[in-house]
Amino acid sequence: MKETVLGIKVNTENYDELIEEIFNRIEKKEKSLIVAINPEKIIKAKEDPALKKLLNEAEFQIPDGIGVILASKIQKGQITERVTGVDMMMRLCAESAKHQKPIFLYGGKPGVAEKAAAKLKELYPTIRVAGTQDGYEKDNEKVLSKINEAKPDILFVAMGSPKQENWINANRDKLHPTIYQGVGGSFDVLAGNVKRAPEAFQKVGMEWFYRLMKEPKRIKRQIALPLFLLEVARGSKRK
Repeated sequence: MKETVLGIKVNTENYDELIEEIFNRIEKKEKSLIVAINPEKIIKAKEDPALKKLLNEAEFQIPDGIGVILASKIQKGQITERVTGVDMMMRLCAESAKHQKPIFLYGGKPGVAEKAAAKLKELYPTIRVAGTQDGYEKDNEKVLSKINEAKPDILFVAMGSPKQENWINANRDKLHPTIYQGVGGSFDVLAGNVKRAPEAFQKVGMEWFYRLMKEPKRIKRQIALPLFLLEVARGSKRK
């Protein structure tokens, strides 16, 4: 099920429900893109028709950001929990290890994807990492060939959004994988180059506040959240 937040579709299911649906799609070979939706992207999509189209045409739009949960509450919707990009990646890896569905990591600086793969093998000893490729290879055909030769079921692409989703959409018809997820800086988190917020912050949806304390210059981005919620509230009153 999906609901719409300021013109952008968002899935209402929790992790378990989404994982089940995603792995059903692998069995049916139904190619699918997973995009993470947060208030910042929704606001940008209002001004950028290409971004709006990209987000709405994805097969899965996960509610990554406490702002999306609050927006759903304001409009009396069905989204009750966050489904973050990095946690979705980890859930997919755990499930792929159980079912022996190979994965491939593409993107990041040289060496980062390999380190991330090593960490995944440590966390999930039965995981099948079919291959890795850094994001600095200029020859796109070479990248496509490497992925296709590895024959993964799931491809994680770390290039930053929306570049990673645009790359997926431009190439997925030529690629072997069934499931595609743009994962931003998740390889750096797995490789140990970037630290996530402590679990206490994650559990209450306050990762944004932890990042703000670490990087005060993010304040301009965070000011957008109350404006976003105000717009959602106005929209729900007009209905």
